[in-house]
Amino acid sequence: MSRRGIRSQSLRFALLAAIIAAAIYAGKAGVNAVRGPERPTIPTVRVQRGDIDLKVYTVGDLRPVRSTMLAAPQVNGSLQIVSLVRSGTTMKKGQTVVAFDPSEQEYKLEQSRFDLQAADENLVKGNADAAVQASQDKLALVKARFDVRKAELDVSKNELLSSIDAAKNTLALQEARRKLAQLEQDIKSHEAANQASIQVWKEKRAKSQLEVDQARASIASMTMPAPFDGMVAVQDNWDATGGFWGGSVLVPEFRAGDQVRSGRGVAQVLEGAMELQVRLEESARANISPGQKVQISVDGIPGAMFPGVVKTIASLASQGGMFGADPTRRFDATFEVDTSDARLRPGETARVTIVGNHLHNVLLLPRQAVFDRDGRQIVYVKNGSAFLPHDVTITNRTEGQVIVEGLTEGAEVALSNPEQKPKAAAGAGK
Repeated sequence: MSRRGIRSQSLRFALLAAIIAAAIYAGKAGVNAVRGPERPTIPTVRVQRGDIDLKVYTVGDLRPVRSTMLAAPQVNGSLQIVSLVRSGTTMKKGQTVVAFDPSEQEYKLEQSRFDLQAADENLVKGNADAAVQASQDKLALVKARFDVRKAELDVSKNELLSSIDAAKNTLALQEARRKLAQLEQDIKSHEAANQASIQVWKEKRAKSQLEVDQARASIASMTMPAPFDGMVAVQDNWDATGGFWGGSVLVPEFRAGDQVRSGRGVAQVLEGAMELQVRLEESARANISPGQKVQISVDGIPGAMFPGVVKTIASLASQGGMFGADPTRRFDATFEVDTSDARLRPGETARVTIVGNHLHNVLLLPRQAVFDRDGRQIVYVKNGSAFLPHDVTITNRTEGQVIVEGLTEGAEVALSNPEQKPKAAAGAGK
């Protein structure tokens, strides 16, 4: 056969193959048009029976077990910060964290001391004046009593005198007695006046002494030491905002030289021991008890694991979210970190692993095989080519599995919701 014949025969075979392929494709297209698009395959898993360690995983933020806010002393007017340690500084008990300018308080102390000294001098003078007045009154009283006694002796001689002289003696006795009575009243008035004057000076001295003590206490409060060993967290100074940047307010921390209003918190001392406050799901509550050991990892310290212990668990559940928007019942729990590692910082996110009870011979399913419908836990059990909803009871949960009741071992259940319309099909239906 010639070369031209061979080429012609090859072309006929290629044309025939193309016609057959087109016919097959058209046939399949016609069948798909009649049957409609194929439904995607639903992934399934079988219920297994086995043993499992109940591990609870939760997340919380580190916070100090004990903290104290150091606030500006309660004095009139504002205060100026003289020295302030940086945030993150570790302090020992008694070391100075923040110091304020005591100049105004020292000036008040000097004034109060001057007033106290003047009150002491006036009190001494008042006591001396009262003593002099008492001596003068005592002498006048002796003289008045002598005059009365002399007048009485003169009256006793009236029988031997004329009526005129006798009358004079009688009048002299009456006058002496009147002067004595008046002097006795004056002496009482002098004593009361002197005591009142002395009491006034005592009150003024007590007031001046109180002002001195207050000024000394104010000066002492200008230096604020750490009440215990811990780390310092300097507070934001909202009175000195740094303006706006990218739509947010820039708020600097307090620093030396800033003016602080009385009572404003300047720095917080955080104790080295840390704890976590978390909210546990109701299903995890039964697997945790106070004193149980936990393992804690901190996002800011990769690769490090810290031992911990369950400190407290609330006995009553509460709903989460604002106004109870989250219907899940949760329990507040506190975990204490069993270390004082200096790398731990308040506010860092920490992950907690709690090893609970070891369960034997239980039915296990992946968590994604369980769905919530109208507040009920259901799974979709395969029955032939269909999936039927079936109520189950979840007794415990782990990070990837659930322990169920109400199913038989080996039952095949769906891993995705077969009642949910695929997105592609939903788009085609539109």
